[in-house]
Amino acid sequence: MAISISTTGFKGGLGSCFHSVAGEEYGMLAKSVPKHVGAGKGVRAQPMMKNVNEGKGLFAPVVVVTRQIVGKKRFSQLRGKAIALHSQVINEFCKSIGADTKQKQGLIRLAKKNGERLGFLA
Repeated sequence: MAISISTTGFKGGLGSCFHSVAGEEYGMLAKSVPKHVGAGKGVRAQPMMKNVNEGKGLFAPVVVVTRQIVGKKRFSQLRGKAIALHSQVINEFCKSIGADTKQKQGLIRLAKKNGERLGFLA
């Protein structure tokens, strides 16, 4: 969506601003000013999926060192398996206490927040 501003939309038009300019100079100046000025779309920054607590937390140094030793690809696989196992434990817990889906999702969100704070997701 582009926005345009008409130079004739100002009170008295754009020409009223240049009364002191001589006739010929005014004509050249008036021709050089565009009638409509477009304002194009702004450039939007890409959202970054980044942990706000990266490098913080009790276990963050262990996680960072392990990632460096094992390698990023293998580390991501191990982290994915650990998260899946933890989710299964939460699911089984919710089944045993009779929690509904909304409560289960709340517990999973809480586990993620706690993992971030402790540095497991560093």
